[in-house]
Amino acid sequence: MTGNTEDNLPRNENRLEGPAHKRNMTRRKVVVGGGAAVIGVGAAGALAMTASADEASDTADTASASASSTTEACYQLTSETTEGPYYIDADKLRQDITEDKEGIPLTLKLKVIDSETCKPVAGAAVDVWHCDALGLYSGYESLSQGGGTAPTDAPTGEPPTGQPTGEPPTGGGGGGGHEEPTSDTRYLRGTWKTDKKGCVTFTTIFPGWYQGRCVHIHTKVHVDGEWTDAGYEGGHTCHTGQFFFEEEAVLLTEEVDPYATSTTTRTLLTEDTIYDQSGTTGGLLKLKYNKNNIAKGVTASLTMGVAPDETNDGTS
Repeated sequence: MTGNTEDNLPRNENRLEGPAHKRNMTRRKVVVGGGAAVIGVGAAGALAMTASADEASDTADTASASASSTTEACYQLTSETTEGPYYIDADKLRQDITEDKEGIPLTLKLKVIDSETCKPVAGAAVDVWHCDALGLYSGYESLSQGGGTAPTDAPTGEPPTGQPTGEPPTGGGGGGGHEEPTSDTRYLRGTWKTDKKGCVTFTTIFPGWYQGRCVHIHTKVHVDGEWTDAGYEGGHTCHTGQFFFEEEAVLLTEEVDPYATSTTTRTLLTEDTIYDQSGTTGGLLKLKYNKNNIAKGVTASLTMGVAPDETNDGTS
C-alpha cells in the first residue's frame, strides 16, 4: 500500500501474495454458561427417594442444558470475494470518503472480529471503495462507463441517451483482473483503523449501479502490520469481500436524484453473480432509514468474521 499524511495517519503496506487457505465454515460456539443442577426435595422426600438413578441423571442433564441456553454463538467466517478490477492500493487515509459526490448520505459502521475466537480485531486497516450514484468508479471513469445520463451540454428537454456505449468492464466490477487507474480521482475510497473494539465508521453516499452488478461496496481488511508515522507497514490482507443492500432500500433510491437519472437496467440482488445469497454472512448489510424519506440518509452496519492468520487478497 502507499500512504500519505492526510489525517495524520499515513500508511504503507506490502501485501503478501498467496492462495487463500481453506477454513472450516461451520458456526463455532463459545460456551459462557454452565453449572450444576440443584434438585429440591420436599418435606417427606418420598418422591425423590423413589426416583431411579436414570431419572435423576435425566433431570440433571435438563438443568445443565437450561444453563447452557446462555451460549453465545460466534459469527461465521464472512464470505470472501474477488477483488475486482478497480482496487487502488489505499492512498486515502480517511473516514469521510464522500468528497464532492452527490447522493444519499450513508454511514457505514463495521466491526471486525476473529471468527475463531469472536474477539475484536483491533488496529486493522480497513479499505472501502465503491462507485458513485451513476455507477462510476474514481480512477476508472473511462472504463466503468456508469449509468449513461445525458451530457451536461445537451439541449434543454432532450431525454438521456440509451445504454452506455463501449464494452462493459471485465467482471462488472466484481471479478476479472486488476486494471491500472486511468485518472487521478480518488472519491469514494478510503482506509481507516479499527479501534480496540474492532470498530470503524465511514461517511459516504449510497452507491449506484452499473451494468451486470447489483448495488455493492468493496472492502479489504489488512492485519499484522504496524501503524507508524510513515503509514501502515507490513502485514497481509486477511479478508477481501463486498457489502450488499436489500432490494427494498435500493428501489427507494431509484426515485431520488441523481440515481433517478440512471439509464442502466439494474441487476437485482438475487441475480448478482458475486453475492452468495447467504445474508449477513455473505455481506448483506443491516440498514436503518426512513422508508418515507430515504433521501435523509441511511445507516448500514455489519460485523465481519475474518481469519487473521490467513491471506485472502481476492486475486486468486
